[in-house]
Amino acid sequence: MPPETPQSADKAARHDGWQTLRRFLPYLWPADNRALRWRITAAVGLILLSTATQLALPYALKWAIDAMGPNGGLSGPRPMQLAMWLVLAYAAGRFAGTLFDNLRNIVFERVGQDATRVLAENVFARLHQLSLRFHLARRTGEVTKTIERGTKSIDTMLYFMLFNIAPTVLQLIIVAVIFQLNFGWGLVAATAAAIASYIWVTRTITEWRTHLREKMNRLDGHALSRAVDSLLNYETVKYFGAEAREQERYASATRAYADAAVRSENSLGLLNIAQALVVNLLMAGALAYTVWGWAHGEYTAGQLVFVQTYLTQLFRPLDMLGMVYRTIRQGLIDMAEMFRLIDTHVEVRDVAGAPALIAHQPSVVFDDVVFGYDRDRTILKGLSFEVPAGHHVAIVGPSGAGKSTIGRLLFRFYDPWSGRILIDGQDIAQVTQTSLRAILGIVPQDSVLFNESIGYNIGYGRDGASMADIQEAARGAALMGLIERLPAGLDTEVGERGLKLSGGEKQRVAIARTLVKNPRILLLDEATSALDTRTEQDILATLHTLAANRTSLSIAHRLSTIVDADSIIVLSEGRLAEQGSHAELLRYDGLYAEMWARQANEVQTDQAAQ
Repeated sequence: MPPETPQSADKAARHDGWQTLRRFLPYLWPADNRALRWRITAAVGLILLSTATQLALPYALKWAIDAMGPNGGLSGPRPMQLAMWLVLAYAAGRFAGTLFDNLRNIVFERVGQDATRVLAENVFARLHQLSLRFHLARRTGEVTKTIERGTKSIDTMLYFMLFNIAPTVLQLIIVAVIFQLNFGWGLVAATAAAIASYIWVTRTITEWRTHLREKMNRLDGHALSRAVDSLLNYETVKYFGAEAREQERYASATRAYADAAVRSENSLGLLNIAQALVVNLLMAGALAYTVWGWAHGEYTAGQLVFVQTYLTQLFRPLDMLGMVYRTIRQGLIDMAEMFRLIDTHVEVRDVAGAPALIAHQPSVVFDDVVFGYDRDRTILKGLSFEVPAGHHVAIVGPSGAGKSTIGRLLFRFYDPWSGRILIDGQDIAQVTQTSLRAILGIVPQDSVLFNESIGYNIGYGRDGASMADIQEAARGAALMGLIERLPAGLDTEVGERGLKLSGGEKQRVAIARTLVKNPRILLLDEATSALDTRTEQDILATLHTLAANRTSLSIAHRLSTIVDADSIIVLSEGRLAEQGSHAELLRYDGLYAEMWARQANEVQTDQAAQ
């Protein structure tokens, strides 16, 4: 078996933000989908309309206030009508801003979802291209969590970048122009300094809060693990009268978490105070400057509201800057993790221009094959043997001899270090993997089923299998008796990994699935070793029917299951030790005869014990 050493996760995932964004842009702006590009263009147009509307509102309010002032002269109907129309326009503008924002979300939603979908599909397809070594080394939950985090972060990150940061930057530029035209460079410089201070304060405190939050989460997990560990060892705690000790261990962990949680929440208060201080210092200075100008006859009363409204609009999206910064930062990290999965080296590839495998006489040849899962441990050491077309060959040997490795190499989950594997004289490394696996079938030791119906699992053997094919395969695997007894028949759910079925029933489903595929070459990888003796005999009869008229290899643990094989290959430490029929190997009185005698003694001992 290959070593199952998990790869260490990068706890502080580093990423190049701009590089990650550049890699994502083709998903956001698909070259082959004009409809989505039109949606993006329309969304940008709505962003501009919303921004223009928001920036026009302070003018309407300013003009209305000026019209109502002493110099505005509301004694007649015209100034009153003007002010009335202006306040109505102000209300309509606020509604229009909300309308444009929501229409923008509606138009863009399909773009974001499609970008997320295509990227997730690409990652999923890449995972199926990666070698078995990758999947044995990585935890499945870790991989799926990476995809889940990456896809979930995309939509939120896009929303903030396109609909929060981009409009805010646009507003900053336009407001700077408006302030310069109405109040001069002094107010522009003060506003720019305040915004720079606001961003610096927010980023600095947010980075600090991130570390505090990470520590709080770590301590929370530590407290939970202590509680679970203590409860799982309930009897041990009682044996040693350690209840008080366990309570103190748990209390120390919860105290540490509580302290960290207090610091984390207090840091949020500090962030809000610092942000409010910057905003209100600017607001006080800008309003005081406007009042001073009004007192000297330079500005009108409406310009006071004009400045206040613009500054309020400007800092409203900046109030979310801390959350936006954390979201985008984490989103880039999660997306970078997804791209790292896409960039993972594909160990087993088709050579350029590889032809399809065509097997008229499906013989199998291992020609001086050398292979190991790690360079410092060789499993197969120059192994050579032949399985003639239509023959049944068994492979036996002690644990660690390399029996299961032969199956993995035959299916080309790995490529040998040296040597060749031939099917009908064709090197399997030079043909397409799809055509290779199309002629191979397997009944594994542990038949893992999809959490679907029995019919679905049987039909999985061949894409497009008809109901008649499924029923015929079920009869061939002696499954129809079980299916007819079940109320839902072929629609019966098998449960996760097929746990609702017994071991023998799962094996029969696997056999039926292989019958549907109808492979030219069949591999039986210790297909009965996990079954009891009675079930094993029933399954063996079905396997013999399945292997008839096919080239078949049986990797066996129990020698009694392969005595009728045309030839038996005995492996020892990755080499061919013996080969011959059952009778010939017993007469040879070598490793096979020793294994046979040992298993016979174990059977006699078990029978005597019963």
